Amino acid sequence: MRRVAVFCGSKSGFSPAFEDLAQRLGAYFAINKIGLVYGGANTGLMGTLASSILSHGGEAIGVMPVSLEKKKDFIHTGLTKLVEVKDLQERKTQMAALSDGFIAMPGGTGTLDEIFEMITLSQMGQHRKPCAFLDVDGFYASLITFLAEVRDKGFLHTDYFDMLLHSSNIEELISQMNGFKHPHK
Repeated sequence: MRRVAVFCGSKSGFSPAFEDLAQRLGAYFAINKIGLVYGGANTGLMGTLASSILSHGGEAIGVMPVSLEKKKDFIHTGLTKLVEVKDLQERKTQMAALSDGFIAMPGGTGTLDEIFEMITLSQMGQHRKPCAFLDVDGFYASLITFLAEVRDKGFLHTDYFDMLLHSSNIEELISQMNGFKHPHK
């Protein structure tokens, strides 16, 4: 994978493990020549991730809605490139176009909106890129359990559940993403 979109919180959360994960993922991307596509902020896990990849000599592309860009102190100043878009929907479209896969790290409803849109678009055949959850401290464990229940109750096809990649290990998750084969080619 040349570039990966990472969806994560513009806040850091309460556990130091969240920021540690963002720092480690940024370093891993830079060392392995994987570019980052993300929301462009300098705050929270987003800022930690971008700062980490940049400090290790990697590429960080921010995609920022113009309405948020007016808050100049919110934009990461060291980005490789800043892509301006009109709104959050266009942000997701641009992030998808620039990326070879998608990772959700800990975050809130915006993070879930972003990763679930990518999952849904994949199910509809609009892309064949891997969608993954990078877990830490069991952050996504109950969501994966819930999605298994959704599958077991007949609302999510088994193939679509099986294509949801997840791990708490960065190397393992990237390996899963590199080996990803869409179930409906």
